[in-house]
Amino acid sequence: MLRSVRAERRTTPPRSAAPLRRRLPLAAAAVVAAGLTAACGPSSGPVGSSAPAGAGQSSAALPTGTASASVSPEASPTASASPSASATATPAGSSPSPSRTGTGTGSGSGSASGGSAGTPSKPPRTSAAPAPARIPGPGYDSSADAQKQIDEALRAAKSDGRMVLLDFGANWCGNCKAADKVFAQPQTSAILGASYHLVKVDIGGNSSANSALLRKYSPSGGTYTMPVLVVVSPSGSPRTDTHVTGNPSLTSEGINSFLRKWAS
Repeated sequence: MLRSVRAERRTTPPRSAAPLRRRLPLAAAAVVAAGLTAACGPSSGPVGSSAPAGAGQSSAALPTGTASASVSPEASPTASASPSASATATPAGSSPSPSRTGTGTGSGSGSASGGSAGTPSKPPRTSAAPAPARIPGPGYDSSADAQKQIDEALRAAKSDGRMVLLDFGANWCGNCKAADKVFAQPQTSAILGASYHLVKVDIGGNSSANSALLRKYSPSGGTYTMPVLVVVSPSGSPRTDTHVTGNPSLTSEGINSFLRKWAS
């Protein structure tokens, strides 16, 4: 009995492998279709339908556009950009223009700060005191052109604001020599140089021109006591005349007081 059963088993024809072979291609097709669906997204056509050749080539040539279309807004910051940003985007091929606001502000503030930091501060200007005026020596020059000297002194007085001191005298006059000694002293000389243009006019000779100048600046007439000291303003008008007021004491204190009083 055992042998017959084994014999029957051996003689029983094996099951046909045709159904299994039929299932394998179907399963492989299903796997391929699922892979295509996952890679390219759901298709509007039925599964297994072939797409046109042109469409397949376009989607393969532009994988970036296909992928960006399926990305959610949360994953793509570009998709959530504001309309103003997209409107101001620079077209392809054109160079971006620099921002006027940023450039102007930067360059303006930079040049201003750089100029204030790099430029050294200038020291304040101080007006230097004018040089002392020339003081003539003792005595009176009878050959000098007194009118010309007075005109030059008046022009200088208009420029520097000093007064003009006219000293009418003579070389033989004792009081005139006493006044010359005081004029030569340092303190009196400093006052004269700082505040006056001194012109000495000889009236001890026979010069009618110099006598006319005396009458012009000391018009009261009469007998003159030398020296006659006349202070004249830069405009040429006499301010004081010792022929009228009398001479100060011919000492340093007297003459210095007289000079300080009429210096301004």
